Amino acid sequence: MKLPETMRYVEAPPPCETGGMRIGQAPLPVPREDELLIRVMAAGVNRPDIQQRKGLYPPPPGASPILGLEVAGEVVEIGARAEGFYPGHKVTALCNGGGYAEYVAVPAAQCLPWPAGLDAVSAAALPENFFTVWANLFEMGHLAAGERLLVHGGTSGIGTIAIQLAVARGAKVFATAGSYAKCAAIERLGGIAINYTEVDFAESIALATEKRGVDVVLDMIGAPYAARNIKCLARDGRLVLIAFMQGSKAPEFDLLPIMMKRLVITGSTMRPRTTAEKGAIAAALKKHAWPLLGAGKVAPLIDRVFPLEQVGAAHALMESSAHIGKVMLKVAD
Repeated sequence: MKLPETMRYVEAPPPCETGGMRIGQAPLPVPREDELLIRVMAAGVNRPDIQQRKGLYPPPPGASPILGLEVAGEVVEIGARAEGFYPGHKVTALCNGGGYAEYVAVPAAQCLPWPAGLDAVSAAALPENFFTVWANLFEMGHLAAGERLLVHGGTSGIGTIAIQLAVARGAKVFATAGSYAKCAAIERLGGIAINYTEVDFAESIALATEKRGVDVVLDMIGAPYAARNIKCLARDGRLVLIAFMQGSKAPEFDLLPIMMKRLVITGSTMRPRTTAEKGAIAAALKKHAWPLLGAGKVAPLIDRVFPLEQVGAAHALMESSAHIGKVMLKVAD
């Protein structure tokens, strides 16, 4: 395949408002020895993209400054040491950056086969959420069959995948949301919805579990939920933190229940992990999660799809939190 010399991409020099993003032209990225060059067909919109656009989450050293952390597309070039893929192979990939473009270079270890039965948009909706949920909920949070889980932000991209994967693997899932429509979506995914605008989620968990609590809490809200998250946890429970949408500093936080209930508090970010670490997660996903996709037990929930030229509107929707599931960009056919 003869490749073009330049590509379209989203210009968003930080700090930048949604109206400041533009379509620009740039040379194609050159894949390193361990990378694939992918012709992008669709890309996911994620909150780290918004934070980077605002100048609050700079890319790690060596990563592309272009926004975009997940794509689906076709392999068009292979680095000398990249293995497991071939030109023309359709893949979905966790990018280190650069996904809001017509071409992106990604370490082969961070790529997975495009699951059968999914279109480009659905395939591109997988990596960021699946990598994050698997690493945090199952590897760090050790959620097991028969346990109880509380997910905050139940209708976010991460929330919808966490609910489905946990249910498919035999856990009982509670999830919070702020509207009837979002609560209905949680119920359709197999979770038990808690409308936090009407009830205190900690009181709801106490009532639903006969005061035993849940084994794992997956939280992206942060400080305002800290004390109640601890209250919700059963003995030997695990609090897993993946974001701080409402702040990271919890004043007057009582540490005593952590000792009394033998709790574990943990958390992580995905982007700074090494290629080897991300590759290990990809291998686990291929073994444990991709069969669930193939069997139809788990599927990405897509809220809206925007053309690349309307990336500002996509970011505005993400920032509004009005979406249920993923916000996506269509880049090419």
